[in-house]
Parts: sequence; structure tokens; C-alpha cells
Amino acid sequence: MKVHPDCFPCFFRQAVIALRLSEKTFEGHGEGLFLFEAVMKGIMPELQKADLSKSPAHATTFMHRRIREILRVDPFKKVKSDYNRLAAEACGRLSGVISGSPDPLFTASRLAIAGNIIDFGIFTSVDIDATVKRALEGPIACDDYASFKEAVENARDILYLVDNAGEIAFDRILIEVLKKMGKDVTAVVKGSPVLNDATMEDARETGITDICTVVDNGSDCIGTILDMTSPEFRDLYDKAGLVISKGQGNFETLMDEDRQGKKKIFFLFQSKCEVVSQELGLPLKSMLLKRL
Repeated sequence: MKVHPDCFPCFFRQAVIALRLSEKTFEGHGEGLFLFEAVMKGIMPELQKADLSKSPAHATTFMHRRIREILRVDPFKKVKSDYNRLAAEACGRLSGVISGSPDPLFTASRLAIAGNIIDFGIFTSVDIDATVKRALEGPIACDDYASFKEAVENARDILYLVDNAGEIAFDRILIEVLKKMGKDVTAVVKGSPVLNDATMEDARETGITDICTVVDNGSDCIGTILDMTSPEFRDLYDKAGLVISKGQGNFETLMDEDRQGKKKIFFLFQSKCEVVSQELGLPLKSMLLKRL
């Protein structure tokens, strides 16, 4: 997937969201206004030298590095922790939904897709309960569940690429179902903060570390840019027979990757921008369980 002209307004909007979430207001005057100017001018060179033949995630990775350098904080730290708690509370109310399901894998995978709505690189607020209701009752626009279930049943080891903080509380539900099916699951988080993507701290906050092996990919990139991950992660990825990939950023960066020519990758996410939706030929806010 390549950068589209419509991506650029979104890039600048992401910068504004980061500024607002940093709690360093830029309205009015003083230090806040100085930071606003410094950030907006500071990201220009990064966008000017962006390789437009690569994914939007490539461009925004370098942009967000620059934002963190200027602000000298992780602007998403507080909102990540807040939504880890809110999502965990929401998931606590769903235990009966899984136990009462005739197909727990089907229900858990839908809930994992529902959790993908928690994305503060795009949205400024999220109605978790409404999204869960839509995921359980509404259609999956691209539904490769039959193939997904077969792949899970035949797999012994599963590499699970998580996406956002908060969202990983929903990933925990799916991982617990996979564990009950006898699968050895390794969850992968980011090596250091970027946007509201989950790191090891978020995995600990939501208890993922208590139920499966968790590793980081050695990267602060949006999505999974394989050439910018650690050798240890790339080795895990190359050896994985089945990969569950969460989120739009991972879809953007892995949709054309098949390092061995025979990998099974399933993408679970919601299309949250017009560019990705157009790429898929689907309406905005479509839910997908898509095989590579």
C-alpha cells in the first residue's frame, strides 16, 4: 500500500492529536503556542523526504519520532493507560458472551476486531460498548473465518501481532480462547512508544504477560516494518506458520509481505480511513477478518 494524496491531511491531524493529548495546550500563547509551531514546522522535513512508494505507516513513523523529540514526552502515555483500564472493564462484562457461545473462537475473533476501534491516531474518543454491540451483531465485510478456524486448528504455534493499547484487553479474550484450544501463543508488542500502540508496559497492565509469552519487536515503527524490526523478531516471524495480525497499520505494512511464499497471515481490523477503505473496495468502518 502506498501513500495517497488524501493521507497528508491525516498526517497533520495526527500531529494535532498528539499535541492535544500531551496536555501541553497550544491555544492562545506562551509555551504551548511555541510547541505547536515547533511541532508543525518540525514534521515538515520528515514529510518532505517521505518515500511515497511505501506505506503511510513509513511516513508517519518518522513524523512521530520527531514529535516525541520536540515534546520530550510520549504524548499518548496517559490515554493508553486510561483505555487499558476502560477496555479491561468492558471485557470483564463480556465473560458470559464467550462462555455461552457455541463457537468461542468465532465470538472472540469478532471481539478482537471490535477492540481495534481504540485508535487515537485517528479518533479522539471511542464508544467501546457500542462498537462491541456492532461487532457481535453486524456483518464482517471481508470474512475468511472458515479458513481462519481451519488454520488455527491445524497450528501448534501462533504469532499474534497486537496493535493498540486498550485494544489488547480484547486481544486477551482471543488469546485465552486460543490457549484453551491448546495453542502456544506468542504476543508481539512494540519495542518503544509510538502513537497509542501497545508496548510491554501495556501488556503488563492488561495481564497479557500472565497468559502467554510476550516479546517486543525491537521497533518504534507504526505497523510492522520488517526491515526496521530486531533480528530476533524477524527470526520469529520467518519461522511462524500462522500469524494473527491486528490493526490497520499492520495491514498497511504486511499486506505485500510473504517472506517465505507460504505464510498464513490473517488480518483482524476495522478500516478506519477512506484511503484504506478504497484500497479494499469496502465502505468506511468495515470490519475484516482477511487472509493474506
